[in-house]
Amino acid sequence: MINKLAASELVLNDDGSVYHLNLLPEDIADKVLLVGDPDRVPKVSKFFDTVEIKKNKREFYTHTGTLRGERITVMSTGIGTENIDIVMNELDALVNIDLKEKEFKKNHKALQLFRMGTCGSVNPDIEVNNMLVTQNVVGLDGLLHFYQDYQFENEFSKNFLEKFPYERIKPMLYFADWAEELSALYSDAKYKGNTATFPGFYAPQGRQLRLKALDDQFLETLNDLGISNFEMETSAIYGLSKLLGHKAITVNCVIANRRRGEFASDHHASEKMMIEWVLDRVIQ
Repeated sequence: MINKLAASELVLNDDGSVYHLNLLPEDIADKVLLVGDPDRVPKVSKFFDTVEIKKNKREFYTHTGTLRGERITVMSTGIGTENIDIVMNELDALVNIDLKEKEFKKNHKALQLFRMGTCGSVNPDIEVNNMLVTQNVVGLDGLLHFYQDYQFENEFSKNFLEKFPYERIKPMLYFADWAEELSALYSDAKYKGNTATFPGFYAPQGRQLRLKALDDQFLETLNDLGISNFEMETSAIYGLSKLLGHKAITVNCVIANRRRGEFASDHHASEKMMIEWVLDRVIQ
């Protein structure tokens, strides 16, 4: 493996920070909360005891501070696995690459990554305004197929692949699961489930405006295959964490049940509940 990286491979800003996140190594903690919406970052950091870093570029906003004596970072990723590809690689570069020398560090550092999001459920038995932790995830976006060394298989993935009926989509599928050592932090979540990460909000999630979706029964079929909920980021977070040697876990507040046509009456209150629930468990 080539240890010295070309300038075109590891792009830096004029101040030496990583290109998209606009961060230096000292700007992040070992525990990183990942949220999608940039507006959610201050909603999280307002619970910190101190905030020492506030930086942003494009949709990537980062606040780092302390909570109950421990350093912690919250960062927005924007929407989609393509953004997660940027976030995960640049976070890893901050801790495992010498940015000045553009060389890999000898000693690997593993970050703990906690995704906080909202999701819709395809399981009619799952109630809104409850926490759902992702154990297994299937990505329908194809991202991890661009990485040479990625391989993952377990009972969930084997059963899902065997029964998945959509041959046009099947080549894009990849799988991952949680960092089991972090799962005890969320042991009291009401639901533990299998998540589908979609590459879009409309047809991939079964919505139809002027364009018809592939199949009117797509969500029902996924539920029959063991999927409990869906969102747009977790497969890339879990898969890239495994490749890069980090630990990741996702908790979503269920704000919609698509099978029952239900939506949380106050999703802002649901969001606040999720933030407090996660912070109470990540920093004890």
